[in-house]
Amino acid sequence: MKRKGYNPMKAGTNLEKILESGRFAVTAEVGPPRGAVASVVQRKGELLKPFCDALNVTDNQTAIVRMSSKSACILLKQLGIDPVMQMVCRDRNRIAIQSDILGAVALGIGNILCLSGDYPSFGDHPTAKAVFDLDSVQLIRLVRQMRDEHKFLSGEKISGDLPVFIGAVENPFADPFEYRVRRLARKVKAGADFIQTQAVFNVTKFAKWMEMVTERGLDKEIHILAGVIPVRSVGMARHMRDNVPGVNVPDEIVTRMEDAKDTKSEGLAICLEIIEQIKEIPGIHGIHIMAVGWEDIVPTIIEKAGLLPRPLI
Repeated sequence: MKRKGYNPMKAGTNLEKILESGRFAVTAEVGPPRGAVASVVQRKGELLKPFCDALNVTDNQTAIVRMSSKSACILLKQLGIDPVMQMVCRDRNRIAIQSDILGAVALGIGNILCLSGDYPSFGDHPTAKAVFDLDSVQLIRLVRQMRDEHKFLSGEKISGDLPVFIGAVENPFADPFEYRVRRLARKVKAGADFIQTQAVFNVTKFAKWMEMVTERGLDKEIHILAGVIPVRSVGMARHMRDNVPGVNVPDEIVTRMEDAKDTKSEGLAICLEIIEQIKEIPGIHGIHIMAVGWEDIVPTIIEKAGLLPRPLI
C-alpha cells in the first residue's frame, strides 16, 4: 500500500518507511515517569530499541501527570529511536497544539498520534479543567492541513515543510459495533496515515471488524496495527474484563489465567497465540504492543513471535 501523495525520497520516519515498503511493523509503548529522571525513559528505550520499529510515548495517560510526551520523545530520539509522540486534545487549545506540532517536528519527531484523551475525572487531578477545543478527528485534519497545505487552522501560511506521519487510534470493540468502521473511515478521510487499535483479546470479533474494513477497501488507504497487551496476572485480566471500557476480554482468557500455575507464562502464551492469529488476518500491517508496566517482556514476545530481526530501512 502506498499512501496518496507518498514520495519515498522524502519519507522521514522509520515507521513510515517500514509500513510504506509493505513490511510488517512492530511498535511498542513507553510510559514516561512521574518525575524528571531521564534514565527511566532511556532504560526503556535501550531495552526496546533492537526489537521495535518505533516507540510510542504516552501523553499523561489516564489523565495522570507524567513527564511530557515531547520531552520523552526527544530522549528516545537521542538514542537513535524513532519516537511516536502521542498528543491528546484534553490539555491544549488549538494554539498550543499547533505550537507543539511545530516544536516537535523541529526537534526531529516525525510521528504524531492523535487522540482525544481521557477525562480529568479518571486521573490524579479530577477537578482540572478539560480543554477539548478539538476532538481527535479535528486534530487529524489539522495536522494534515499543516503538512499538506502548509497552513495553520487560521489559514495563515506556515514557513517551510512539515513532514509528519499522522497516526490515530480506533476501538473495534466499542458499541454500537456496526458503526466502528464508519468511525475509522472518518479518520481516514481526515488524513490519518496509520491506526493503532485497542488491545485485541477477542480475535473473532476483531476479525469480523477487519472483514468490514477490507470490504470498504480502507486497508488500502491506511496502515492498521493491531494492539496487543500481555497479561501478567489474574487480577489484571479480571480488571480489564470488568472495568476497562472498550476492552473485550473473553471469559475463557480469564479462566486460563485463573487455572494457570504460572500466570506470567500463561499470559505470554496467550499473547503469542493472539499475535499468530492476528498475522493471518487480511489487511493487518503490524502490531502495537502495550506492555503496561511490563516492558521487560516485549523483547521475548517479539522474538518468540518470529518477528526478528527487524528490518533496517
